[in-house]
Amino acid sequence: MNLLHVALMGVVIVGVVLFAIDRRRPRLAGNYLRYALLAIVAVGILTPFAWLACAVIKESSALMQHVFLPPVAEWDRTLGLASFRKLFLPRPSLQGPVQFWQYLLNSVFLASAATVVQTLFCSMGGYALSKYRFAGQRAVMLFMMGSMTLPPMLLLAPLYKMMVGFGWMDSYLALLVPGAAGAFGIFLFRQAMIAVPDSLIEAARMDGATEFFIYWRIIMPLVRPMTAAFCLIVFMGQWNAFIGPQIFIHTGYKLTAPVMLSQYMTQFSEDYGLFLAGTFLSILPIAVLFLALQREFIAGLTSGAVKG
Repeated sequence: MNLLHVALMGVVIVGVVLFAIDRRRPRLAGNYLRYALLAIVAVGILTPFAWLACAVIKESSALMQHVFLPPVAEWDRTLGLASFRKLFLPRPSLQGPVQFWQYLLNSVFLASAATVVQTLFCSMGGYALSKYRFAGQRAVMLFMMGSMTLPPMLLLAPLYKMMVGFGWMDSYLALLVPGAAGAFGIFLFRQAMIAVPDSLIEAARMDGATEFFIYWRIIMPLVRPMTAAFCLIVFMGQWNAFIGPQIFIHTGYKLTAPVMLSQYMTQFSEDYGLFLAGTFLSILPIAVLFLALQREFIAGLTSGAVKG
């Protein structure tokens, strides 16, 4: 029996004792078990991140010796920032030395540009499908819903041929343009914008407002939770994208952080310290962004859940 088993048994025993003390009011025991369960789940979720934070400050020789941190007496020779110093050494490429900061900046640019482009076009498409009536609208919706069932890998070969024909290989356009107006994003914004009363749009039209003014100044502020949730989804997806940059980008200094991290773990070379240091820096922007937008993210995903 290890420490985890003892802790779980202790939690259960305390819950049983609380219930036995006052059986007529089991709310205290219920609340205790509920919060204890949430605490256990939280610990289970945060443990990998705690392990990663400890691993990146350990020397390579002590990386596999201790699960988390070594004893305090060994910190002077087992802890350090050697992995980070090695990570930021310039890496050779055909275009000259490139530092890891360049790959992070490439990921930031691509994720930010994709977020702006997809939010603009998907919200405009959602506005058109939710507030306009036109011939073939039902067919368009059915086509969008059907396209969401296709695996992305199925479209990779024709997409590659199109990018070669357009001359967009080794260009960020190959990563930004194909997904500029995805069916998933348009559907999310449509579901959120259906809840906006049509009377607001009619009143704005009677006051002489243009359609773009109505969309930008009236509709978009009212679906802010959905916009924040969609921005977070797009940013995370583009930040973690691997297949697209790996296939369409060939120049060394244009590569993104996930692609470069994969090169630290190859068949003939395994530098775990370098790989973990790069991974730690790569997840920081996503963690900060999610913590800043977590309320909007949850509210946005549920705002159109029951709208028809």
